[in-house]
Amino acid sequence: MPYGFGKPFMAVLACFACTLNSAVAQSPGPSISVDVSANRHPINPDIYGMAAYGVAPSFQASARLPVLRWGGDGTTRYNWQVDSSNAGFDWFFMGGDGDANPVPSAGPDALVRADQATHSQTLLTIPIIPYINNGAAWSCSFPVSVYGAQQATNPYVFPQGETCGNSIAADGTQLTDTNILANNVANSPAFQAQWVRHLVQTFGRAKEGGVRFYQLDNEPLGWGNTHRDVQPNGAPYSSIVSLGQQYAAAVKQQDPSAVILGPSDFTLGGWVGTPSAQNTLYAGQYYLQQMAAGAQASGRRVLDYFDEHYYFNFSDAASQLASTRTLWDPSYNGGTWVEQYYFGPMQLIPRFRQWIAQYYPGTKLSFSEYSIDSGQKLITDALAEADVLGIFGWQGVDLAIMWNPPQPTDSIAFSFLMFRNTDGQEHGFGDESVAASSTDQGSVSAYAAERGAHTLTLLLINKTPNALVSPVTLTNPAPTATAQLFSYSGADLAAIHKLAGVKFNAGAASVTLPGYSMLMLVVPLR
Repeated sequence: MPYGFGKPFMAVLACFACTLNSAVAQSPGPSISVDVSANRHPINPDIYGMAAYGVAPSFQASARLPVLRWGGDGTTRYNWQVDSSNAGFDWFFMGGDGDANPVPSAGPDALVRADQATHSQTLLTIPIIPYINNGAAWSCSFPVSVYGAQQATNPYVFPQGETCGNSIAADGTQLTDTNILANNVANSPAFQAQWVRHLVQTFGRAKEGGVRFYQLDNEPLGWGNTHRDVQPNGAPYSSIVSLGQQYAAAVKQQDPSAVILGPSDFTLGGWVGTPSAQNTLYAGQYYLQQMAAGAQASGRRVLDYFDEHYYFNFSDAASQLASTRTLWDPSYNGGTWVEQYYFGPMQLIPRFRQWIAQYYPGTKLSFSEYSIDSGQKLITDALAEADVLGIFGWQGVDLAIMWNPPQPTDSIAFSFLMFRNTDGQEHGFGDESVAASSTDQGSVSAYAAERGAHTLTLLLINKTPNALVSPVTLTNPAPTATAQLFSYSGADLAAIHKLAGVKFNAGAASVTLPGYSMLMLVVPLR
């Protein structure tokens, strides 16, 4: 998870950001160049996805969220027949939900119905772990009456009067679940195939508007931690691959039009695994290699998206805004242990693309869980998220899901609105990426796209606290026209503002960027 900011820093930044425009003199900014005819490729709208938990319906509608994900640690042990799971180490290994009359698949079904009503796609997690929760009644894996005193216990729920522990004895010893089948049942591809059959019968196949995306569990290399009661020794990547192939085939058998994501593993360590046990490859490379080998042997593809999770590493505003460069920049090192010992500069998207090209060509790239949010509702959260969304479009990522949905009034929510509904009339960033460059992408990021016919959108993100004036040049074509201008900044965290237009003369203009702000220019090309 990303690091947070200290309270003194937050207070200073909040006050500073609100008075920047009047208190800081304008300085020359980097030059921005856009070539409308160069580097053109479609932007997949699925990059603007979000986790489903807690999304406000009003925000889902206004941001036109294209994909909502039902996933995370709590879905790994989900049993669709009893509509409940086990929280694992995240919450005292609590199973069930106390529902005396569970309806099979009720929770996911409700999400799919809501998504269909708002024309969003649903991404569901298929458990592939060997054991899943066995009942809706409350239960826990480490009751104190059986396993003795533990370092922490659930203060709220006491199934059958039991006090539920966190699996760590008072002396720090890791306890072992000696009766896994007391609260769990063996999982199988056939059992999950029944669930997919239910979903198809209820909502239709993916190509008919039913569930389109299925994810092969959640962060499987972490089972030995999060789900240590049923997988105390975790699972090697050879097992993760084998399970993934079996469960993906089961899904495809029920709905050949559905698409499969995997391995969906955790940041840094989940991508690497144990190379000595993986043909001297990183876990992600090995997974692609083995999935390709399985497809060749069976004559059918079961993996459609190479999918991983990414949490950015930062400690303050400057490092938060700089950390977006780990997605693409071959000259930037974010300072993580993976970069130090394995990768060098991360350049994550090009790196993953290279893995795909080498080991399983034709596989798409997705990040089904990521976050660059400090959790403090700062202007820098919005700017960093907007930078990430711009990079995803520029770099051609196929799907992305932000974790921790914001409230509609949170600053980071406006990053999505800037791309999806800039003017409140459902006009957003373009759907065809075109070449845009900044002479200093570290201070001002630039992303451009063509929207519909003959309209250019240009997003500029000032990642410095200083007001900057940047020359902007548009070519192929070089219009003489007045661009609409929309702004979001620390001056008002509650709204995107439409400002006076910017005049382009033969493709040239000068644009003022307030400190810590993002601007969207909408330029008619004819």
